[in-house]
Amino acid sequence: MYYKKQFATLKNRLQNQYSRLIEISESYKFLDEPLSDLAAFKAMKLMQKLNKVSYLDREVTI
Repeated sequence: MYYKKQFATLKNRLQNQYSRLIEISESYKFLDEPLSDLAAFKAMKLMQKLNKVSYLDREVTI
C-alpha cells in the first residue's frame, strides 16, 4: 500500500509543477516568447511523466 501513497504524492507534485509552468507560459507569451516556449516544452515533458505515473497507478481489473 505504500506505493499508492508514493504515486499520489508524485502525481500531486507533478500536477503542481505542470500548472505553474503553464501559468508561466501564458503570462510570458507576449513579453518573452523564448521563455514562454521553454516553459510550454517543460510542461509537455511533465505531462508525459504524469501520464506514465497515472498508467502505473491505475487499478488492474480482471
